Amino acid sequence: MRDNRRVAIPQHFIQELLARADVVEIIGRHVQLKKTGANFSGLCPFHAEKSPSFTVSASKQFYHCFGCGKNGNAIGFLMDHTGAGFVEVVHDLAQQYGLPVPEDERSPAERARAAQETEKRATLTDVLAKAADAYRKHLKASPRAIGYLKARGLSGPVARDFGLGWAPEGWRALASVFPAYDDALLQESGLVIVGEDDEGKRYDRFRERIMFPIRSVKGEIIGFGGRVLGDEKPKYLNSPETPVFHKGHELYGLFEARAALREHGYALVTEGYMDVVALAQSGFANAVATLGTACTPEHVHKLFRFTEQVVFSFDGDAAGRRAARKALEAALPFATDVRSVKFLFLPAEHDPDSFIRAEGPDAFAQAVADAVPLSRFLLDAAGQDCDMGSAEGRSHFAANARPLWQLLPGGALAQQLLGDVAAQVQIGTHELEQLWGIRRAPPDHYEKKSAWRNTDAGKTRKTPQTGAFAPTSGRLRRQPVGRAGRALQIVLADPHAWEALSGADHQLLCELPTPWGPLFTWLDGQGQDHGPQPWSALREALRGHPHEAVAVDEMAKLHHDIVAEPAELRGILRAEQREQLKRRMDEALAAHDLPRYRGLLRELAEADGSPTA
Repeated sequence: MRDNRRVAIPQHFIQELLARADVVEIIGRHVQLKKTGANFSGLCPFHAEKSPSFTVSASKQFYHCFGCGKNGNAIGFLMDHTGAGFVEVVHDLAQQYGLPVPEDERSPAERARAAQETEKRATLTDVLAKAADAYRKHLKASPRAIGYLKARGLSGPVARDFGLGWAPEGWRALASVFPAYDDALLQESGLVIVGEDDEGKRYDRFRERIMFPIRSVKGEIIGFGGRVLGDEKPKYLNSPETPVFHKGHELYGLFEARAALREHGYALVTEGYMDVVALAQSGFANAVATLGTACTPEHVHKLFRFTEQVVFSFDGDAAGRRAARKALEAALPFATDVRSVKFLFLPAEHDPDSFIRAEGPDAFAQAVADAVPLSRFLLDAAGQDCDMGSAEGRSHFAANARPLWQLLPGGALAQQLLGDVAAQVQIGTHELEQLWGIRRAPPDHYEKKSAWRNTDAGKTRKTPQTGAFAPTSGRLRRQPVGRAGRALQIVLADPHAWEALSGADHQLLCELPTPWGPLFTWLDGQGQDHGPQPWSALREALRGHPHEAVAVDEMAKLHHDIVAEPAELRGILRAEQREQLKRRMDEALAAHDLPRYRGLLRELAEADGSPTA
């Protein structure tokens, strides 16, 4: 979730901080970099690879991985690599470089309250860490608890890595750890319960349970899960919601799984603590678990900061299907064309822990490989209880599919699924678009005209505007993009391209359909407020923008530094101008307004005769 406090940090300070912070030096603390020409390269920290595809540009203060597509500036790298939030990273970097962070938009009372919250968080995590140490010591002294873990196939090293412990029997075992047992912090941290009767008796929340410490992505202990040794109820008991623990935001095992997520290339989401630990024991250290609650969008968003592939693992029974449906709805808004989401359904009698003990790691790995893709599960979920052999059943299917499909971000996946739904309903895609009220974007002729091909150094390419041939650099490779997307690439990559355009050009671009028009309008406002800015600064200013993903995806298609080509941008503008004129001519003909049509025809002839047309 976006940190609401980020608006309190002025954009000009972000620019100053990025100018002061050397991306090569910062990334070099976490990645072994080697000088390769003008740039630096190394093994990508965001996915497993054997040969370097991770490049850091000192001149652009930007990094890009050709393997997984991750890219950004120093702030973005630290957010993705450490899991910290925007405000936290900015404050940490500012402290390193001796820059006071201006927070003009917060009143003194708000700043004081924020400082108190930070201090309270640190105090609570200290209390929880002290309890975790005590639980670990109790485990070493409990043959009964150790025997249980061994019977579940867990080794000492795995128990150590996850910090497993034991809450002994007795109502006030923590009193030996915290002499001030009546300290309000023990209740606020969820370790102690205070009775509601007049006497207000205090007692330990966790008793006779295997203890699973829950860590934040920074490694702080923020809560616990406790499991009984037998079948008593409740089998699992979690810490309550506290100032440092929110079940809908946290994932058990994510801190421990960070390196394995990159090694395996995907995150495996399970439903229980023991699943995570048992899977780690069997070689699947990339497993995490929700904390006794349904998967939320916050969970999915957090996972996609560490990997581009997520596999949800559920029991094959009705409850597992219901949980999978909630996970589907949480994942759909994040299912971009470069991400993969799958659903693994085990036999009804198994959870991941029991399955891997019964069938072995190889069988589980095969089950993961055979997991159901998000696209298929969406269609299956929409078709549940629908008779696809009847018109009524197919109509019911379309009604079920619509709200799910609408959660998807725009892109090739959404377009393909639209066609799949239409095929199942037995109508055309265009008819389904009309039925669902989807407006079809006009065809973008420039996409065909400006499809760039990879070339080797010294070869030539044909420019889309003039048909002339010009030398190219083998370092410049672009994927085919639309006219609006290419224009956005140019003005975002070249800090001075936007200010070189006329006011009429600005208006032309700002009036383009969504998402392009809003992005150009936003860029115009940035230029007026801050002047020309490099992409590294614009990237941070974009955080939270409704069309942030579109801009980032377009820039990700530029594999290397852009070559300034003002003539190309002018050609794009003239092409868009002609398209707008043609659309207005069609409208004039439809309205039988011949004088207006003739006037527009003259404008089109003048545009076609211009030297940049």
